Amino acid sequence: MTARVLVVDDEAAIVQLVSYNLRQAGFSVWTADNGPDALRQVAEVDPDLVVLDWMLPGMDGMEVCRRLRSQGERPGIIMLTARDDEIDRVVGLELGADDYVTKPFSPRELVARVKAVLRRAPARDAGASGDAGVHRVGTLSIHEREREVYVGDRRVELTAREFDLLLYLARHAGQALTREQLLTEVWGYEYTGDSRIVDVHVSHLREKLEEDPRHPRRILTVRGVGYKLAGRSE
Repeated sequence: MTARVLVVDDEAAIVQLVSYNLRQAGFSVWTADNGPDALRQVAEVDPDLVVLDWMLPGMDGMEVCRRLRSQGERPGIIMLTARDDEIDRVVGLELGADDYVTKPFSPRELVARVKAVLRRAPARDAGASGDAGVHRVGTLSIHEREREVYVGDRRVELTAREFDLLLYLARHAGQALTREQLLTEVWGYEYTGDSRIVDVHVSHLREKLEEDPRHPRRILTVRGVGYKLAGRSE
């Protein structure tokens, strides 16, 4: 099934450029030019991914992102921004964005990042046949086909990228994984030395999965290397 992408930007030239390149890559594309319209389009179109500009009239991209995540909406989100400060990028990631692209940008790179975010997303037409892979580490269970996570009987809501990261850790439970390895395997392409994005997502997972995030017992830091999921998965 063709993936649906919503492009949200108030600059018509950028909307046209991004939409053209995404359609050329085989995506179905919808557009919006302000925050409130973006929220309406998400409700109506149910996109697989949103390319979301930071600065928007009516409601900025950060608020749109925050509302989507607080409402439980789980499309991939790529922030499109002219702001290049690290703190701005970190804030966007902490609000639930899966990635960011800084203006001016290469359309080819943007398409590659869209594909990377969508690559491990669940197929919307997936059938019910076949056994669902379930990874269990202690009381933590990760259900691959349903893309659901439980701690005991409590269901934990994760973003698409948080789920992908946790799943990769579970598939390699007990192994120390470098940040660079996680970037390549989970994000699907290599960042230019920006391993901060891994640390941010690990912090999010700890907040959701650990009883005491300051003293994690599930997702452990391996000093000088990266991270590992404690124990062995079943």
